[in-house]
Parts: sequence; C-alpha cells; structure tokens
Amino acid sequence: MSDRRQQILEAATRTIARSGVRGLRVEEIAAAAGVSTGLIYYHFGGRAELLRRTLDFIGERAERCTEPDPETVRTAGPRAQLEEMLLRELQDTPELVENSTAWGEFQSSAIFDAGLREQLREATRQWTDDVADLVREAQAAGTADPNAPVADAAERLTALVEGLSTRWLSGSVPLERARELLRGGIERELGPAREAPGSVS
Repeated sequence: MSDRRQQILEAATRTIARSGVRGLRVEEIAAAAGVSTGLIYYHFGGRAELLRRTLDFIGERAERCTEPDPETVRTAGPRAQLEEMLLRELQDTPELVENSTAWGEFQSSAIFDAGLREQLREATRQWTDDVADLVREAQAAGTADPNAPVADAAERLTALVEGLSTRWLSGSVPLERARELLRGGIERELGPAREAPGSVS
C-alpha cells in the first residue's frame, strides 16, 4: 500500500471513530488526511469504495494488534494463543481504541446500509473462523474440552469480545473487569485450562 493511501485510510478510521459513518463526507476525510478530495477520488473512486477499503484496513490493523507474541506461538500452544489473541482486543492503546470504536460505528451503520452489512458479515465470519481454528487445535492438543461445539464456541467468544469492548469503551465496565469476564467466558466455552498431555510441568 502506498504511503498516501495509508495516510487516507488512517484519517478515515480516525474520522469514523470520532464522528461515525452516516453522514460522513469525503471532504471531512480529505481535511483530516491533509489531502485534496480529488486525490481521494483518484485512489478510491468515491465514498462507497473508501468506506469498503477503510473497513478492510480496520480488520487488517486489528489482526496486527492482536497477533499473539511469537514466544506464545512457539511454546504455549493453541489455547494460550487463543486467549492472548482475544484479550488483546481489550487493550487501552490509542490505535486499538480507535480501531474498536470505528468497528463499532460500522456495525451501527450497517443496520441501515445493506452494502456495509454484507462486508461486515464477511469480516466477522473470517474472524470467527480464525477463532474456530484455534479451538480445534486446542482440542487436538488436549487443552480444551473435546466435546465443545467449535463453531458455536467461536461465535459466542467473538460476540463476547465485541460486547465487552463496547461496554468498556462506553465506560460501562472497567477494562480489567472486561478482561476478567472474557477469561471466564473462555473457560466456560473450552473448559478449565489444563496442560497438554505429555507436557512436563
């Protein structure tokens, strides 16, 4: 991605997090990015494509921000990777707060916009599938309840993260309480954490 496109997408995310999607004008994003509206039309063709690309950008940035530490991936197993990935959705950093807020604004707007709804559905499906893959891996490693329904668990866990994120960002729940509730949700879905069979304590 070119530096200029990146600059525009960052400005669009920032503007959406602050002001929402409905009624958003290309001129606002141009001003926030410090570029001309013509440059935005050149790179994105119009408002609809800009919003589509911004939602993609938010998803890619979320993946980068929540990726488990390489040491966790190397040594701790899929259940620990899953827990770390989900807990990283609840981080008090400017980038993740902005990202989560913009995601929530897209969700609210999708109620009234069928085009956004379809794109959000696909992004949510991809995220849920990633979580489901880790649940299966944890089951295969013997660190999750083998009888847990994988697809249901993944959907409930991603929905729990979204709900807790909204409550935290809106000031209804403190961050540490949200993280505590998420840990409890993971345990309810996957069973108590346990060592993998054959591991040395």
